[in-house]
Amino acid sequence: MVENPVVPSARSPSLPVHVDELDAPSREWKPMVVAASDATCCHWPEWHGVLEDVMGARCFWLEAHDTEGKLVGGLPLARVRSRIFGDYLVSMPFLSYGGPLGEPAVQSTLVQQAVALAGKLAVDSMELRTRHPVRSGIPVAQRRITVILPLPATADALWEGFRSKLRSQVRRPQKEGMETRFGSDQVQPFYEVFARNMRDLGTPALPLRWFERIARDFGASVRFGVVYAGNQPVAAGCGFQAYGEFEITWASSLKQWAQQAPNMLLYWSFMQEAIATGAMAFNFGRCVEGGGTHRFKRQWGGQDVPLPWLRWPAVAQPAPPGADDARFALATATWKRLPLGITTRLGPWLARKIP
Repeated sequence: MVENPVVPSARSPSLPVHVDELDAPSREWKPMVVAASDATCCHWPEWHGVLEDVMGARCFWLEAHDTEGKLVGGLPLARVRSRIFGDYLVSMPFLSYGGPLGEPAVQSTLVQQAVALAGKLAVDSMELRTRHPVRSGIPVAQRRITVILPLPATADALWEGFRSKLRSQVRRPQKEGMETRFGSDQVQPFYEVFARNMRDLGTPALPLRWFERIARDFGASVRFGVVYAGNQPVAAGCGFQAYGEFEITWASSLKQWAQQAPNMLLYWSFMQEAIATGAMAFNFGRCVEGGGTHRFKRQWGGQDVPLPWLRWPAVAQPAPPGADDARFALATATWKRLPLGITTRLGPWLARKIP
């Protein structure tokens, strides 16, 4: 553990806190995250093992303590680096959210300490994937948005609020005899759909071990669902339920089944499950504004929510790469033409380097 006393800058009020830089979250981290009003599942301490053991990332856990030693805020970070894509410090990599927790002044102090850490590590850039605005002095890099749909008390009430065209699109796969199955036993069929869809999109897929470890470590908080046509999985999703919200974090469908619209049944089934288990909002996950994925999510009636991610330094250095990055246009086109066997073996290794 390295203790880093914080010297407040002119932009931050004097704070009676000090920040510890830990190699792993302390025992106090989980209670702090459970109580934090702006926490997400991406702040949970279980990500430490998933990121380090499966993805080979190095984690840093910044913990802010008051003068009595109480944990009053925190910021999880992970370093992802490669000679191909660059060296990045991210909160949190491979996920949609992260960023500092605590009172506004504590958050500001944590960001200052993260900037100091990024400088010490000499990373290419740092990205804090905050879901809420943070007073930090670091410009916002508006790279992504999400779409949030408030959920009523019953699935019937939600269904009645849909447009007739949307309801008919959901009924189409149901008329084809498709059904959705949920459970931890759906990890492997989920991945079959996910890996093939990612290849078709020209993007390396996260490793199967990533999802197996998530299923093991997060228990009832994570949900895997798969739409079947007979015995064949044709659409699949995985997401987290926490703090009264369900987020579908990864979703895929096979393009050869597009006419039957299994993805519509997939999302509707996840919404039904979310309502049945007490969720009050359905989060469609991050996307690029104006793209096809964004239009798909908006059709369900949700509202756009900008994600005010923070990026340091503000200029000169590249942001962590993403699937929509123009630098990867040629690689994406090439990847789509590769055999599935090759992309399944090579993709997880590459995906570990793209936060």
